[in-house]
Amino acid sequence: MLSRVNLEINSAQIAENFLNIKKYAAPAKVMAVLKANAYGIGVKKIADLLVSLGVDMIGVAEINEALELSHLNVPIQILGNLLPHEISDAVRINLVAPLNNYEHACLIDREAAKQGKIIRGALTIDSGMGRLGMVAEDAYEEILKIRELKNIRIVGIYSHFSSAFNKNDGYTAFQIERFKKLYQRLIADNFSFEYVHIGASDAINNFPEISKAPFNMVRSGINLYGYADDNIPDTAMTLKGCVELKTYLSSIRTLKAGSALGYGRMHKLKKDSLVGTIAAGYADGLPLALSNRGYVLINGVLCPVLGRISMDYTTILLDNVPQVKLGDEVVCIGRQGEYEITLDDWAKFKGTHVYEVLCAIGMRVNRKFI
Repeated sequence: MLSRVNLEINSAQIAENFLNIKKYAAPAKVMAVLKANAYGIGVKKIADLLVSLGVDMIGVAEINEALELSHLNVPIQILGNLLPHEISDAVRINLVAPLNNYEHACLIDREAAKQGKIIRGALTIDSGMGRLGMVAEDAYEEILKIRELKNIRIVGIYSHFSSAFNKNDGYTAFQIERFKKLYQRLIADNFSFEYVHIGASDAINNFPEISKAPFNMVRSGINLYGYADDNIPDTAMTLKGCVELKTYLSSIRTLKAGSALGYGRMHKLKKDSLVGTIAAGYADGLPLALSNRGYVLINGVLCPVLGRISMDYTTILLDNVPQVKLGDEVVCIGRQGEYEITLDDWAKFKGTHVYEVLCAIGMRVNRKFI
């Protein structure tokens, strides 16, 4: 059965984006961050594609995401932390576990001993994000204690930026310096690391030093799909968007002047109008912020949204659409004729960034790889 709403994903464009990122970040390796179902796009096919292209590592946020990809022949790292009830599975599938502090590492070490395994671990350093990990200036002694645990092999060290989307913010340089001081002290004490990383998508673009020594890996997430934080006007890499969101016209009616449309009667027609209803709403990812001010495309014409967006439907103005008919394709995100509506446009309407908009595309939307 044909789906009402389809997210069309251009696999070739994702591949091109990945190869451009890999080239730009060289000599650093590339970790693909595939958390939240690959930012809502569809993790299984994305992971298979990137593994075929030679991705070096996969990063996820939590254990269920790791379990879904555990069959792949590529290292997987949990980037946040492990809850106590998740540690058993983490040890069982041999992922790279985050080491947030000594107490947390002890829980992982005990479970590894119980399973008769040596688990790989990566030291989580709080260089200024203030979210997770060991505070950089206080971490050294704690790391020495973690090194003594018999069932953990420390293979990595990493941190995360708070403001890498702003290339003029000196705080990122401050975080890099904090991290390097700790790293150099550890190296002087005979530590060695396979994976050293601090920068994700925005930092790859704005701070090229994160792909040079001592760093040997970058984390690529949203930029795999051709997008960036809306604070970044231009990307240094050649990246293009890879998704289009489409639905169908489900109703065409002529309504009289003064007719009220939608919840709260947010829109009243000023004249007799041809009004359409499309088969998509906020449950499919259309932001409520598009109510009474967004657009969709039909037959190459920008059609204004009328009234408040509903869960399953959205009303639009069809007065200027030639030869419109029931079942016509509706482009919510994408290009049709000379016009294009982008995820960035939606993000601006919503007052957010493209990450949230992409992740908010509903689960009932069919992911269609083309």
